[in-house]
Amino acid sequence: MNKTLIAYFSRADENYFGGAMRYVKVGNTEIVCDIIRDLTGADCFKIEMKDPYSPVYMTCIEEAKKDLHEKARPELVSLPESVATYDTVILAYPNYWGRMPMAVFTFLEAFDFTGKTILPLCTNEGSGMGGSERDIKKTCPGADVKKGLPITGSEAANSKTAVQKWLGANGLL
Repeated sequence: MNKTLIAYFSRADENYFGGAMRYVKVGNTEIVCDIIRDLTGADCFKIEMKDPYSPVYMTCIEEAKKDLHEKARPELVSLPESVATYDTVILAYPNYWGRMPMAVFTFLEAFDFTGKTILPLCTNEGSGMGGSERDIKKTCPGADVKKGLPITGSEAANSKTAVQKWLGANGLL
């Protein structure tokens, strides 16, 4: 039996939605991961920074940009003890400057994903997967990194059909 982990980074607070700022209590990536969990019954792990970015969107993106340029590896609140029991990892994150948030790199570099399948999922407002699939392949050289699913963040709550199709194509439904 294929055992799946959904590991995700998501940000609530003030977010950008197709040209306007809006406050949200649950981040777009987490909304999509809740759909995936409901469909698959997979285990979930939320990647959380010990010192989170600002709740103010414009400040957050500047902090994220600084971390990207410095190749920072932010300290996380916690990590799973292991990912050894999982065959598949659905790795979900928002697109920050065309890349994964640096906290996702912190998570990936903490484990050996050799022999595991990684399914990337990226919420964004038009920039798609950016360079994240390439980054995952470079960071996890022994993993089988599949084609990712870009989800427009402002459409996260309406993404069930696209998610079902992607999960089905990857043998998880």
